[in-house]
Amino acid sequence: MPTIAQVALADLDHELANTRLMLERYPDGKNDFTPHDKSWPMIRLAAHVATLPDLGCMALSRSEIDFANPLPARPTPPTDRASLLAAFERDSSAFKGLLAEATDEAMMETWTMRAGAHVILAMPRVGVLRSMIINHLVHHRAQLTIYYRLCGVPVPGLYGPSADDA
Repeated sequence: MPTIAQVALADLDHELANTRLMLERYPDGKNDFTPHDKSWPMIRLAAHVATLPDLGCMALSRSEIDFANPLPARPTPPTDRASLLAAFERDSSAFKGLLAEATDEAMMETWTMRAGAHVILAMPRVGVLRSMIINHLVHHRAQLTIYYRLCGVPVPGLYGPSADDA
């Protein structure tokens, strides 16, 4: 019988491969593009996508994250395709390594996200991986496809062919 981590890792591998496809097409020179005044600049969104696996590392290596306390220092944010891919490879590799070592017991332990006394969420790590990591990654990656489309960047097929694959 596979462990929870083994099942999660198979799902994660698929989503990370799709994310890599997106980051490989990042259009250098379009960092400041936004489709709307309320939207993030493209580089900020792409950097968030590239470094989201680090949140998975935090979920697997500690029992909670408290935004009222300083987070560990992070490397300089990515500013171009090469640095996006480097950050993504660094963080996804670390995340996959931690996940591969996770026991079923650890995956069922409650992980908490808080801001001081205010609990934002508390759920088993396996739920955090699905909702706060994988679903969150897919959500922002999908936003990035819209940015690409508006900038004329071919959108890769992620769950089948895209209109740009024809």
